[in-house]
Amino acid sequence: MGSKAPSWSDQWGSGNFGVEDDDDKAKAKKGSGGGDGSSSSKKMAEVKAVASAGLGKAKTAAVVGADKAKFAAVFGAQKVKSGTSIGIKWIKSQYQKRTSK
Repeated sequence: MGSKAPSWSDQWGSGNFGVEDDDDKAKAKKGSGGGDGSSSSKKMAEVKAVASAGLGKAKTAAVVGADKAKFAAVFGAQKVKSGTSIGIKWIKSQYQKRTSK
């Protein structure tokens, strides 16, 4: 029962499938930059600027989300507290009704 499928070590070892193709593509991309590399540094600066702007937006959204969560937690705690208070008062009144008879 000979199998033509690669073994586990062939797939996950140093010679896995597709790596040669990926390496060739990566080398081609690096080599095609051409020139002094200033376009690459400009692109990197643009990417960093966009990322930092995105980070600011994400930070703002996180703060808004945290504020909403805090409000919900406080509001929920107040509802639990008032509900518990009402429940205890009801139980006391029911007990007093039964004992006064």
